[in-house]
Amino acid sequence: MNATKVSKPATAVGPGDVLTFAQGDRVRVVRITALGIRRGPAPEAQTLYEDLTPPAEDAAPVERSGPRPTKRDRRALDALRDGEGPDA
Repeated sequence: MNATKVSKPATAVGPGDVLTFAQGDRVRVVRITALGIRRGPAPEAQTLYEDLTPPAEDAAPVERSGPRPTKRDRRALDALRDGEGPDA
């Protein structure tokens, strides 16, 4: 919180505090703009903070090299990997 590590999960936060935390495989940075009066729905909660997380870079799409190999093709590949010939 505010560039310092917090050891207690019950640390009080308020408007203006900046939180940095891991969420899944990303690191999020959030600034609290206001405190909620009650526990409400997600759209209401989203108005209480500002997301400062830099946009994630999209991974390059995986290019397919062609259709899936048939069972016969897989057996031939296995034979090559095991050191046998394709017609063995």
